[in-house]
Amino acid sequence: MEELNGKMLACQILVTGLIARVANEQRDPLRFLTDFRDEIRAVVKGVRIAGVDDSDRVRQIAVQTVDELFSLMKPPSPDEPAGSSN
Repeated sequence: MEELNGKMLACQILVTGLIARVANEQRDPLRFLTDFRDEIRAVVKGVRIAGVDDSDRVRQIAVQTVDELFSLMKPPSPDEPAGSSN
């Protein structure tokens, strides 16, 4: 289970970086991120979840995960140039 959690965390980090990269190339990154987050939340709320007893709980956790991913994306600090990586 720990290996699966590690792989899921790695996927979340990868997706977060990819979304941030695309957002940085947009004319209005904040609007792009907001629109994209809203689209992802709509998909999560509408997707059919089969094979579990409590699909509402799974859906709630999925929405929380989406919100957490997008909360990680913050503007760069004033002393860090855009596009730099540490």
